[in-house]
Amino acid sequence: MQVINPNWNVPKNIHAFTTTRAGGVSLTPYFSFNLGDHVGDNKSAVKTNRTLLVEKFGLPQTPIFLTQTHSTRVIQLPYSGQNLEADAVYTNIRNQVCLVMTADCLPVLFTTTSGNEVAAAHAGWRGLCDGVLEETVKYFQAKPEDIVAWFGPAIGPTAFQVGIDVVKQFVAVDEKAKLAFQPDSIEEGKYLGNLYQIATQRLNNLGITQIYDGNHCTFNEKELFFSYRRDNQTGRMASVIWFE
Repeated sequence: MQVINPNWNVPKNIHAFTTTRAGGVSLTPYFSFNLGDHVGDNKSAVKTNRTLLVEKFGLPQTPIFLTQTHSTRVIQLPYSGQNLEADAVYTNIRNQVCLVMTADCLPVLFTTTSGNEVAAAHAGWRGLCDGVLEETVKYFQAKPEDIVAWFGPAIGPTAFQVGIDVVKQFVAVDEKAKLAFQPDSIEEGKYLGNLYQIATQRLNNLGITQIYDGNHCTFNEKELFFSYRRDNQTGRMASVIWFE
């Protein structure tokens, strides 16, 4: 059962990783460690995979699985409410597990140099454009210079093709975003976007400079990752973080 571990320099009490598609019980096209129960997979298989996630990786609790809608809503743990429609989760309480699911969208995990706050954000292009990272950072008590971010596996800049409408939406929010889009040399009128670069720009604007990784491509690394854009009907990985 393989996971991607952050390459960041954070306190030892921080636990964080992103799952891959390996090590579960789901069948094709969800083969095999699918953690999404909203994608058409067998519910029993997903339940087994979620149990494996807790047991194999020593999670201190069964995590909340958000109903992700490409929004900017953040839930703070512990959470006793009924509305799980959100795209980020934050906590400053020990052993509260923050988790988001992705299959091309950018998962961003946050902590601090003191190791007493963590968060996970699901940054698809809409959420990234609308400010899901900024909304997540608002919850932190630490100063921006003490916040550390890690970019989990997302669709890379050679595969994330968009139209000019998407480019314009990003540039309308931040002029620097145009640097993250290049004309597609194969298809006229299309652009290749770099979600990692845009997310870095947005965090830098907040004063966050301790940013790690961003080298994977879910679209091109088929053996490791689910990709919605590549396969359409597919599973979901989970990016997980908590502190002891």
